[in-house]
Amino acid sequence: MRELNLDQLRTLVAIADLGTFSAAARALHLAQPTVSLHVSELESRLGAPLIIRGARKVEPTAAGAVLVQRARRLLRDADDAVDAVQRHVAGRGGRVRLGSSTGVLVYLLPQVLKAMERAHPEIDVEVSILGSSEAMDRLGQGTLDVGLVASPQPPRPGVVLTHWRSDPMMAYVPSAWAVPQRITPQWLAARPLIFNDSTTQLYRQTMEWFANAGLTPRTRVELNYNEAMKSLVAAGYGAAVLPLEHKHEESVHQGVQVVPLKPALTRHTAVVHRPLEAVDGATRNLLATLAEFRQT
Repeated sequence: MRELNLDQLRTLVAIADLGTFSAAARALHLAQPTVSLHVSELESRLGAPLIIRGARKVEPTAAGAVLVQRARRLLRDADDAVDAVQRHVAGRGGRVRLGSSTGVLVYLLPQVLKAMERAHPEIDVEVSILGSSEAMDRLGQGTLDVGLVASPQPPRPGVVLTHWRSDPMMAYVPSAWAVPQRITPQWLAARPLIFNDSTTQLYRQTMEWFANAGLTPRTRVELNYNEAMKSLVAAGYGAAVLPLEHKHEESVHQGVQVVPLKPALTRHTAVVHRPLEAVDGATRNLLATLAEFRQT
């Protein structure tokens, strides 16, 4: 037996609810012969009569009543499936996989996620803490939808990179230290240092800043978590060079003073994703929300 036809089931349910073939035809915008054909084909496939044709009203047989009950569930599930796909295509639902560094995650991303929840409550944003290189790799592998990465990045085919924001790099030093108004590579290189992990773009950028002054500083410890680095600074363990991601850093981290660098240094962050024609509606909505927080 061939599979049941949803249009024919919908016709049967309409006949059971409305009581006549003509009323079902009007409700479904079908010709009455089409309604009759739907019923006869269902009866032929199931090998049982489904409708008792009375003088004024038709009623389902016992077998027809069973089928009508099951048909209601099938039609409801089919409508739900269509609605789910349409919501997914339109970006009203679905899941987006977002990769972000810890610094962005702590200070900036909560604002983005709050805006997404308010505008698109049915979209689930799955956040992973990733370094820039790993985020780029996973985007290329198709296991990530959007990444917030340090820029510049080497160009990759099929990946779109858009500037998102620029944050000044600052010296984070223990509040007990006497410091100049602006901290130079020479001054900082003479102190114990806490650096980002050597695999990160932030580490390479910081080392280039020292190298331009002819210096190759030694680090006391390397971490890949900015908040832990700031805690070590507050404990007097050393100084760090990190982006200023919150305008009230000194009040957030007691025991730390934040001092500008000389020469100045800036950390740039970009949004990366596949071309818009290759992403779903949920991803496009996240990209639009991120754009609301872009620095111009």
